[in-house]
Amino acid sequence: MTVTVRFAPSPTGKLHVGNIRAALWNWLFARSRGGKFILRIDDTDRERSTKEFEDGLRRDLTWLGLNWDDTFHQSARFADYDKVADLFRREGLLYPCYETADELERKRRLQRARGLPPVYDRAALRYTDEQVKAFEAEGRKPHWRFKLSQSPVKWNDLIRGETIVDTVHVSDPVLIREDGMYLYTLPSCIDDIDVGITHVIRGEDHVTNAAVQIEIMEALIRTRSSGALPAFAHHSLLIGADGQGLSKRLGSLSIEAMREDGLEPSSITSLLARLGTAEPVVPERSLSALAASFDLDKVGRAPARFDPAELEALNAKILHETPYEEVADRLEKLGVSKALWEAVKGNITRLKDVAQWREIIEGAIEPVIEDKALTEAGVALVPADPLSEKSWSDFTSALSAKTGAKGKKLFMPLRLALTGRANGPEMAHVFPLIGAEKARARLRGERA
Repeated sequence: MTVTVRFAPSPTGKLHVGNIRAALWNWLFARSRGGKFILRIDDTDRERSTKEFEDGLRRDLTWLGLNWDDTFHQSARFADYDKVADLFRREGLLYPCYETADELERKRRLQRARGLPPVYDRAALRYTDEQVKAFEAEGRKPHWRFKLSQSPVKWNDLIRGETIVDTVHVSDPVLIREDGMYLYTLPSCIDDIDVGITHVIRGEDHVTNAAVQIEIMEALIRTRSSGALPAFAHHSLLIGADGQGLSKRLGSLSIEAMREDGLEPSSITSLLARLGTAEPVVPERSLSALAASFDLDKVGRAPARFDPAELEALNAKILHETPYEEVADRLEKLGVSKALWEAVKGNITRLKDVAQWREIIEGAIEPVIEDKALTEAGVALVPADPLSEKSWSDFTSALSAKTGAKGKKLFMPLRLALTGRANGPEMAHVFPLIGAEKARARLRGERA
């Protein structure tokens, strides 16, 4: 059996961290087992689905490195869904319902008032021919529900363990709307069976849905005498650092926003791969390395906290460990050399921050002169070009011997004069990049 998983976004909005965590876990699971990762575009909602959103989600997945082995659109498979719907009607598994949305809501309110769960009462199964004719005379169109077994559905969830959902407490799901459009459930079940999905890995908000889908899939397998039921794994959902739920409508949590903000894709995958597992979150630039250690047995049941501050810190660590060769093409566009990158990468949180240090080192700055006597004394002691990392220790030793300044009283005035900043990269690395002539001018207090 080839492990086959799917990520099935709807092109009705932007991908956010919750979506991507599910996509990433599916991808890691498949890659760790030499399996296939399928991208299914759930675009049955023709009114809300757009090409722009689809292009965006593909761009996000590609940027993160989550390549897919196959892809297809549900909108191209309506003929296949029609065949199954007709089959289910003949088998008595799909039945027409004529209640309006208002009528159904009134029923639910009455049930709640009586302390009963708002489960559909199957009134449509008791319609007389006269009632049906009356509904149709009014111009009503039926929506179609799947007839559940109203019995316990059991499965061994790969994260939650043995799981039981009694469908007597679940409304028969609407699979086809009054306008003939398919809702999510039926196309998803048909696709999973037809494509040969072996594992469905998704959020725990789908646990009850799983029971419904298992019944639909089993009916599909039975009536067509083909296919196999996938295994299910339902992971906990992400919550915010404050313990509250995350809203996918928060623009700052979209992958597009994070990319535009300058975050590294590997910082996002490093964090989301380990959130909710027993594994520590560590900076990992390689998706293959993340896949090698990924195991559903290490996944916990507690909600996983997503903290943007943790992502920020992880992004900085990723950059601090990144060799020039991995980002050379991006740095060349910023006019940043290998020497400059290696000198300053330990002091940035975004790659774009390196451009600020390029301006400080290679451009002209207004020096901050804190101790004029000290800096003026240093002018004559700056070694001749070309400077090396050893030049800094030679220079500061000579200046200390001449002025008696030591420690912070020696190094802080020099850093302020040479960079205009109180903090930054090791001066031993920066000094050679500034160069002797520029260093002397800055020590004199000149803009250089």
